[in-house]
Amino acid sequence: MSGARPRIGVLGGTFDPIHLGHLIIASHAADALHLGIVLFMPAQTPPHKRNKAISPVHDRIAMVHLAIDGDARFAFSDLDLTTGEPSYTADLVERLGGEHLDGEIFFIAGADSLRDFPTWHEPERILRHARLAIAARPGVVIDAAMLDAMPDLRNRTTTFASPLMEISATGIRKRVREGHSVRYLVPDAVERYIRDHGLYLDGPTHSG
Repeated sequence: MSGARPRIGVLGGTFDPIHLGHLIIASHAADALHLGIVLFMPAQTPPHKRNKAISPVHDRIAMVHLAIDGDARFAFSDLDLTTGEPSYTADLVERLGGEHLDGEIFFIAGADSLRDFPTWHEPERILRHARLAIAARPGVVIDAAMLDAMPDLRNRTTTFASPLMEISATGIRKRVREGHSVRYLVPDAVERYIRDHGLYLDGPTHSG
């Protein structure tokens, strides 16, 4: 791929906590789409979770660093943590594009996100600045109706194969509260961090 524009993957999320499902989808995207780097971008104030309890940002940052440490394909990004404004994807990819003018940005998400994409905040602006890198999700079929739901969506969407993982941060937090092991659901270092810092022992269950 000599002479090609550098390809930059972006995986955003609350990461409360980051888990093996996040790492697996990032790994398969990196290999399938020849991404030079995948940026893990924790959200500060997800617009759809402004009224939900979320772990302190320093804990979520620490867990991301622990999870991606040692994989040269992965890097941490604080782009979504430098402002108190709502964390809209359109704003993030536009700002990221300004920082990487020579790069091609791939926003990594599951097929369920593609289904809902036309309802996102300013989806047309997202497509101007990034391609969608879509992985399969259990029970979600990527069909023509989904790809043609809005102008240019089909042309700006790339799909890739990834194992179907039924791992959720909600389920992990529930297991911790109930005193169950989360080994094999999160990296060992993240499991130790959760235990050592007493995370998820009480409080409401929010999406993650």
